[in-house]
Amino acid sequence: MTNKLKIAGAIGSAAIAAALLYAGKRSTEKADANKPKQPGPIPSGEKPETD
Repeated sequence: MTNKLKIAGAIGSAAIAAALLYAGKRSTEKADANKPKQPGPIPSGEKPETD
């Protein structure tokens, strides 16, 4: 019986850890969405010079 409890405890702990990681990932994505994004290069009309 104790083996079943150990296995159940390990599975439960892993599920809680996965839920916390998922929630943390979602909150950082929302925080990144609110930040202003850097605009791309402004076209000047000149041809780019390459080496």
